Amino acid sequence: MDNTYVSLISTNPQDVKSVIISQSNNLVLTPLATRVSSTLEKYTGKKHLTDNNPETCWTSRQGSGQYIHLTFEKPAIPKRISIIFQGGFVGTKCRIEVSESPNRPEWQTWTYIHPEDANRRQTFDLIPHRDGLLGEGIQSMKLVFEESSDFYGRITIYELKIEGLLP
Repeated sequence: MDNTYVSLISTNPQDVKSVIISQSNNLVLTPLATRVSSTLEKYTGKKHLTDNNPETCWTSRQGSGQYIHLTFEKPAIPKRISIIFQGGFVGTKCRIEVSESPNRPEWQTWTYIHPEDANRRQTFDLIPHRDGLLGEGIQSMKLVFEESSDFYGRITIYELKIEGLLP
């Protein structure tokens, strides 16, 4: 089976295309709603997480438990996450939670990732810690940064990409 994935984040509706995976499943890029726990300044807002501009970023305020909440238009099965942090402001322990509901999420811990304190793209395969968690896909995903390399708990991300499948 071909393990080609499609990006689940699209910042431009004109870029939405069909992609064939395993010659049988048509997958479509889906727009995404994003919420964050906090934003340090107006010019470091959540829109910069997915704007494909390496000069812009999202920066949280200080404090533990910073998060990014992603809502997909259609159910999706995330398979891989790619993040570029600013060194010194890295979420070094990140809990990934998922929910089948977009409106009133009932969060379930899916897995943990442990990014390094570095200024480079880091990619993680998203492997659930227990079978059957995804079912027919999820509509909400939350990245909860339990620990930060910054003494004050701030997180700075220049790029966030989620790849996966649309059932």
